[in-house]
Amino acid sequence: MTFPKLSEQFRISRLGAPAGKARIVLDTDTYNEIDDQFALTYALLSPDKLSVEAIYAAPFHNSRSAGPGDGMEKSYDEILRLLDFLGRSADGFAFRGSTEYLGSERQPQDNAAVRDLIDKALASPADDPLYVVAIGAITNVASALLLEPEIIKKIVVVWLGGHHLNWPHTREFNLAQDVPAAQVALDSGVPFVIVPCMGVTSHLLTTLPELQSTIGGTNPVGDYLCQIFKEYRPDSFGASSVIWDISTIAWLLNSDWAPSDLVHSPVLTDQVTWSVDQSRHLVRVANFVHRDPIFRDLFKKIRALGSN
Repeated sequence: MTFPKLSEQFRISRLGAPAGKARIVLDTDTYNEIDDQFALTYALLSPDKLSVEAIYAAPFHNSRSAGPGDGMEKSYDEILRLLDFLGRSADGFAFRGSTEYLGSERQPQDNAAVRDLIDKALASPADDPLYVVAIGAITNVASALLLEPEIIKKIVVVWLGGHHLNWPHTREFNLAQDVPAAQVALDSGVPFVIVPCMGVTSHLLTTLPELQSTIGGTNPVGDYLCQIFKEYRPDSFGASSVIWDISTIAWLLNSDWAPSDLVHSPVLTDQVTWSVDQSRHLVRVANFVHRDPIFRDLFKKIRALGSN
């Protein structure tokens, strides 16, 4: 696949923090764990900085699904559940995504989410890119890139995927689910912001007592987030859980909360490790996240929804 060539000057300009309100679509394996639900809620409760134009269900396969297609369907159902809590209609807003991964054949998946992403990207003004916030396997995004390469001129991908570039391996769940899709996205030259997991966002931790004391009993959204945390971590007494998906939303809201650097795009090997090639295009990579202001902002916005 041949992608359009972007100048480094253009790419660098796209990799700065959003100027003004960012137009975003959210690509999420919402039922995989519990952090996607927090990220989706955070995005929709930040209308002063973010205009959420669509939500896409991404595939996943682990103990919570029978396969990637089942994971996508469960994620779609979870998106609908959250939208109902938040009083948002799913019509023309939530879309089913891929039921299979790209796999070694790098076969793009064609579905409602992918087509909506392509349509929205192509319709974007030249000076107002669409931010594609991906917090699951990057299958839908890679499929859109393969089906319509011209969209790299119109989008910025912000992805929670992989581990710190100096980590011994990068077998992180989002990345490892569909390595070929991640390779396509990294190699395409699309303006790309990577928010790594281990070593960067891995201290975005919270506990059930903290959630219960800050958002529990405030409204149905707060109660639901407490409920799924408790169900996901039945051993939650004295235990914490990482809510790292919110880091992508935090970077869009205030890039100081997730400091980052421009580096040459890492090479993702078939052994699921990072390799270095200083001749590759630039990407932006987060190197840290400031936990307290991010959670403080999220909790404040949830509480502002009002009481039950």
